[in-house]
Amino acid sequence: MPRRSLEVADIFRTHGAAWRRSQAGHVSLEQMKVMSAIVSCRTAALGGHVSACQDCDHTQIAYNSCRNRHCPKCQGQVARDWLEARQAELLAVPYYHVVFTLPAVIADIAYQNKAVIYDLLFKASAETVLTIAADAKHLGARLGVTSVLHTWGSAMTHHPHVHMIIPGGGISIDGKSWLSCKPGFFLPVRVLSRLFRRVLLDKMIKAHQAGQLKFFARHVGLAHAKAFAAYLAPLRKTEWVVYAKRPFAGPVDVLAYLSRYTHRVAIANSRLIAADGNSITFKCKNYRIKGRERYKAMTLKPHEFIRRFLIHVLPTGFHRIRHYGLFANGNRTSNIAGARELLDVPAPQDDTGADTKTDELSGCARPCPSCGGVMAIIETFERDAQPRAPPHQNASP
Repeated sequence: MPRRSLEVADIFRTHGAAWRRSQAGHVSLEQMKVMSAIVSCRTAALGGHVSACQDCDHTQIAYNSCRNRHCPKCQGQVARDWLEARQAELLAVPYYHVVFTLPAVIADIAYQNKAVIYDLLFKASAETVLTIAADAKHLGARLGVTSVLHTWGSAMTHHPHVHMIIPGGGISIDGKSWLSCKPGFFLPVRVLSRLFRRVLLDKMIKAHQAGQLKFFARHVGLAHAKAFAAYLAPLRKTEWVVYAKRPFAGPVDVLAYLSRYTHRVAIANSRLIAADGNSITFKCKNYRIKGRERYKAMTLKPHEFIRRFLIHVLPTGFHRIRHYGLFANGNRTSNIAGARELLDVPAPQDDTGADTKTDELSGCARPCPSCGGVMAIIETFERDAQPRAPPHQNASP
């Protein structure tokens, strides 16, 4: 059996208890739940089942997943299910990728006000794109936007930004035609940047006036309106980062991109290199450098690694994937149908066959790894329990 690779769960098991003791009184309930879920994921603590091949003597134990959205091991199937739903909504037009990033001084406030500031980031970036696109000087159309929040950089530092996937065109304001962007050009980045700056700062002032923002430690003085206004004032004169990438080659490339970004967590297990009692080493990327030289190894103390991972835990109930404009949930189906009619293209055929579904008789979705036969569940066991009898010697955990 191949050696199991290093996982975030291993780091939490080894160093988590000591880290919690050192941070007593400063660890949120959400962070505690995430640590517990990741440690328990796919272990006997969550129960599971034993399956056996109906064509050979191969048996397997499969432990249940925690299904926590911050768990590195639980996002694959969730992402596949989400992508399957999005595939039916793709339009036969170029798609663009636009990134809106919070300035560092606002990111500092966002760390203390995650739910409020992250929500404002979503709303301000969406309002910016929809407003500029609707302006007849630029496009004069209603767009559809899918936004995904990431709060980390490659080194797991706090770096809140929104990735947007946007079709290269939209429905005219009068609803009678489809208006396409200029080939290879979405919307002017500088115009987007400056409107985003104004909209977000105005929303932050309103949130402060409404008493929605809380301040601690070195930012406690910002609770006063004048101090907060003075803190934000320099930001009105700086250029904010809005990045528009080249359009994707086609819908398939859009889905490939989304599969990497929509359900990503702060660090994947595949990026971990080594861990011991004193350090954690993982692969890191420097986005300012191109080529292979941009990849390097970073080493952190275990407690710092855990701290960085957990600062990206989102508030309970917070949605990190949102849709706006034509893709807003209320009218998305009818808007997409209308866009296809204006583009004169048929809806994509549903080619998801029965082979992608769980076998109704066996209860297992995966074929036998030994012979390719049908795997059937022969036993289930509850949390903190073990199978009644050990599986065959070729079973894999």
